[in-house]
Amino acid sequence: MNDEIRITRPTEEELQRLDVSSWSVWEKEQSIFPWVYGTEETAYFLEGKVKVTTKAGKIYNIEKGDFVVFPVGLECMWEIIEPVTKRYNYT
Repeated sequence: MNDEIRITRPTEEELQRLDVSSWSVWEKEQSIFPWVYGTEETAYFLEGKVKVTTKAGKIYNIEKGDFVVFPVGLECMWEIIEPVTKRYNYT
């Protein structure tokens, strides 16, 4: 199982090329919950701060402006520190 989350900081041009503005929006208040990715998810964080801890114990801090790829099969715990708004796409 791959538990490597990829986090980058895209340019406006990259976001436009990927048509991120057409992706679905997800919002969530402060909370803690487990999650398993049944498919690869690509997300762009518009607001918020999140700590994602993988089953293997790796910790990823994600915040506004981050472009994130969550691999298929990833088992993790989400801790939403500041309310999140993200655009997401399944690949």
